[in-house]
Amino acid sequence: MSSKNVSSEVVSVDEQAFEKHDDVEVDEDGFEVVDETPEFRATVDMEVQAKVDSNHPDARVEEGPDHLFGKTLEQEERIEAREAELEHISAQAELSQQEGRAKRTREVVVAQCGRDEPEPVERTDPREKLTQEELAAVNKQAMRISDEVQGGWSRAVVAKQLAEKVQRGQDVTKAVLETLEEQKAVPGAIVPIADVPDVPVGEVTVEGTIETLWEPSSTSIQQVGLIADDSGKIKFTCWEKSGQTVVREGQTVRFRAAAKNWYEGRCSIALTGWSRIEFPERGRWWEE
Repeated sequence: MSSKNVSSEVVSVDEQAFEKHDDVEVDEDGFEVVDETPEFRATVDMEVQAKVDSNHPDARVEEGPDHLFGKTLEQEERIEAREAELEHISAQAELSQQEGRAKRTREVVVAQCGRDEPEPVERTDPREKLTQEELAAVNKQAMRISDEVQGGWSRAVVAKQLAEKVQRGQDVTKAVLETLEEQKAVPGAIVPIADVPDVPVGEVTVEGTIETLWEPSSTSIQQVGLIADDSGKIKFTCWEKSGQTVVREGQTVRFRAAAKNWYEGRCSIALTGWSRIEFPERGRWWEE
């Protein structure tokens, strides 16, 4: 009896198809409506990965307003970062399509730069604002300074320096003294030997005649002696390590970049590896 009841409840495949056929939707012409919406199904690998992620010890066991179900914190952050990047790209694309935006931006930048641009400074020769008497005195003193200190500023530069000081209200005499001291401190300027102690620099260039040579007191000294010009004389020391050319008594030489030294209140100069010895009179075959 029980077997009959079970068999009566069995539905054949044809009956199932018939029942489903009754539920088929047809259009106004009587044709069956086919659902063309594609059905997306997860692949086996995706299902396996989903199970692994959901079973991850750090995965969220339930969905909430600030987290995703079955995702680790690292995965959530990666998803959020990608979404933020897509939003940023969309915003940039929208802004770039605004008509005339680049042109308006250039115009604003040009206007701002031009507004703060300082006015050009008018540069004039200070000698133009001197009287004829002041200009004559300036040119005369500039010639004297250039003759006294050679190798520094040109005569025109010296005249401009003097004129600028006189224009500011300085007395010509005071302006000459200041300019003369500045000229002596110019790198490469040949300083009178008597002024070497007073020049406010650590290295000087002097020119004169080797007056005396002494026997070195140490093997580290190559030569030691006196060099003199019309203003005075000064002791010089040439160190062995400097590798300088040997000089002789009576020669006219020029010591460039000689270092100033002080010992017991007296100033002397030393030739180092940075120094250079020149012989101004060599090669003057036309004077022989």
